[in-house]
Amino acid sequence: MKKIGFLTFGHSGGSTNSPVPTGADAVRQMMDLAVAAEESGFDGAWMRVHHFGNSLSSPFPLLAAMAAKTTTLEVGTGVIDMRYENPLYMAEMAGATDAISKGRLQLGVSRVSPESARDGQHQFGYDLEPGDTWANETRRRTERFRQAISGAGMAHPVPGGHHHKQDELLPINPVSPGLENRIWWGAATIGSGLWTASVGMNLLSSTLLLEDDGRPFHVLQADQLRQYRAAYKESGLTTGGMTAVTRSAFPITTDKDELYFGRRERGDSVGVLDGSVARSGPTYSGSPEEVAQQFMDDEAITEADDVLFALPNQLGVDYNAHIMTEIANIARELGWKK
Repeated sequence: MKKIGFLTFGHSGGSTNSPVPTGADAVRQMMDLAVAAEESGFDGAWMRVHHFGNSLSSPFPLLAAMAAKTTTLEVGTGVIDMRYENPLYMAEMAGATDAISKGRLQLGVSRVSPESARDGQHQFGYDLEPGDTWANETRRRTERFRQAISGAGMAHPVPGGHHHKQDELLPINPVSPGLENRIWWGAATIGSGLWTASVGMNLLSSTLLLEDDGRPFHVLQADQLRQYRAAYKESGLTTGGMTAVTRSAFPITTDKDELYFGRRERGDSVGVLDGSVARSGPTYSGSPEEVAQQFMDDEAITEADDVLFALPNQLGVDYNAHIMTEIANIARELGWKK
């Protein structure tokens, strides 16, 4: 059994001819996509978070609205860029959102790159200390966020105030029990996957891996997942252990499917990102039987607990609902779902 979900940027087109002409339309349609996902048999609806671009940027109000319009669907992020976050304010927002969803929030966090703005973090009010790095700072913020959502005390009470235990730090409110077990770190290397295991977070494997060694993407990614599992078991921690991968997949069952996705290249893509060679996986397309076989031949899909499918939200809610229905049917045929 596996969980399946969708993951989308929530792009808006910038044109009145687009099915998603504005950012506001993208937000409203994301709620409709969540409802369609639950109706199709999907387990989760996940959003990417990017600032200063034509995509979704403010996750918590939208996640709360998605949760309020569904009953069983998990709602999540893949991922929140911790360079832009105040960890305690984020913890309060996450606690409230998880309360609304009644424990269906799945939060992916990391240091996201690349981005549109050269000075985005500065404009949000965040700058690095001399000699520091965003890699270190985002990990520190993530640790403080995780402490806060666990119910740990974070602030000193006012002396002589109403707090009945003056020697205890004050926690955030609300605290949502179990949320600390549903935090995912977006990892693009085997090393970052091992770190994720060592601190007890779930592993959300990146759609790009930054250590290309010539092996196919799915083989390299499966290696990352296996090494993470072994390291997590060795850690003795109890707040992680789950793994997720993302795929682009389009079963061809209509003329429109053929027009959009019938001639996709099936090989990996290799390029350079942040000075490192990056490898990403292919787009799977074909008849439902062919796509099912592609899933079975994918080592990382076999290893993962959750499989997220990248949706082209720019094509509108109805078309994406069709895609999800076809993927859910394949998942049932493969025995991933009842």
